[in-house]
Amino acid sequence: MIAQLQGFPENVVAFAGRGRVTKSDYVSTVVPAVEKALAGHDRLRLYYELGADFAGFDADAMVEDFKIGMQHLGRWERAAVVTDVPWIVHAISLFSFLMPGAMKAFSTKDADQARLWIVSPG
Repeated sequence: MIAQLQGFPENVVAFAGRGRVTKSDYVSTVVPAVEKALAGHDRLRLYYELGADFAGFDADAMVEDFKIGMQHLGRWERAAVVTDVPWIVHAISLFSFLMPGAMKAFSTKDADQARLWIVSPG
């Protein structure tokens, strides 16, 4: 399941993945939030938490994640992913070069630092 997180500026879309994340989660939560934010901003920032209760992505969810990212590729300003899941941290280090903006992985103990970074100017 994906829940949209509140308390971020309008140019930041923020989510928390819990349990098993599915394509339906992307279609019902992520895509509408991203489209709404893009209607009012040229560039967006992404904050994504995948904590201890995260159980993984379905294959179709990973396809949806890739699609939404690539569909708006030039409009992502930066992304913060908060997780202690080793394969996700590794994937970010391998594929962050594809993103035109900055992309960082933060451990769950550094979630406050990630929140500060995602909203900071520059």
